[in-house]
Amino acid sequence: MTLTSILIAMTMIFDILFIVVGVALVLFGADKLTEGASSLARRMNVPEIIIGLTIVAAGTSAPELFVSLVSALKGTPDMAVGNVVGSNTMNAMLIVGCAAMVAPMIISPSTVKKDIPFSVGASVLLILLALDSFLSMMDGIILLIGFAIFMTYTLMLAKKGSSEAVKESSPVWKNLLYLIGGLAGLVLGSNLFVDSASNVALSLGISEGVVGLTVVAGGTSLPELATSVVAARKGQSAIAIGNVIGSNVFNILLILGLTATICPLEIEGITTLDMVVMLLSVSLVWLFSFTRFTVERWEGAALVVGYLVYLGWLITSL
Repeated sequence: MTLTSILIAMTMIFDILFIVVGVALVLFGADKLTEGASSLARRMNVPEIIIGLTIVAAGTSAPELFVSLVSALKGTPDMAVGNVVGSNTMNAMLIVGCAAMVAPMIISPSTVKKDIPFSVGASVLLILLALDSFLSMMDGIILLIGFAIFMTYTLMLAKKGSSEAVKESSPVWKNLLYLIGGLAGLVLGSNLFVDSASNVALSLGISEGVVGLTVVAGGTSLPELATSVVAARKGQSAIAIGNVIGSNVFNILLILGLTATICPLEIEGITTLDMVVMLLSVSLVWLFSFTRFTVERWEGAALVVGYLVYLGWLITSL
């Protein structure tokens, strides 16, 4: 065995170890973030869905923000748009599906009637703005205005839902520490996972296209997956669904809005079909939520199967 082959083998071993560490960090971060957010919501008497739509969604969308901004600035706009479209599809189908399979997700009537439709509307807006295969600075500003409307609406709901604080044993500083530490674990862990898994895949001869569709999209959605599954397991389905819906809205309105405003995006590799699948995925979650305001285990399984079929079609189309 030559020195070069030994070094390659050692590098792969280290990458595999980093993958394990990355996943562990993400799972740890998701657990602490969920615990801190839930405790903070109870203390402030703010509905958990609001915490999920804002704080948790913003934190778990950090990898998408980083990837999209850097991709646009480096002159690869397709990756910026594809990252958001792919992540949103994965959020609605794979993540909601996995969370529902762990425990049926109880959806509040207000979420079904107000929050999920906002995510559907954001998807429709993106499709309309991208019909010319270009997101201009003006398009970015329109998306950012939509985000401002979403945040104003969400904060108004939070104000209506809050009255006097309820008793919560854990101190505020501890909840905030869990929030910050959880977010740090999610971001660091997901970045470590994406980098190491990409190195392993490329060293095994897997094409960059397949790596981008699977590893990068999956890695940037790993925080949402971990947070939603952990929240569902703990019986906090409001945080789980709020995280997914909030992340989808953040990804489209804030991340693409900010990215297009800074650097207009020419869209070539992302088809209208990809965006329609993104719209259909969140529409399916909306449809399933109407059935007794619950996403049942079999509906979660149907979402996961639908995502795997779409992913298979993408890979065979390369």
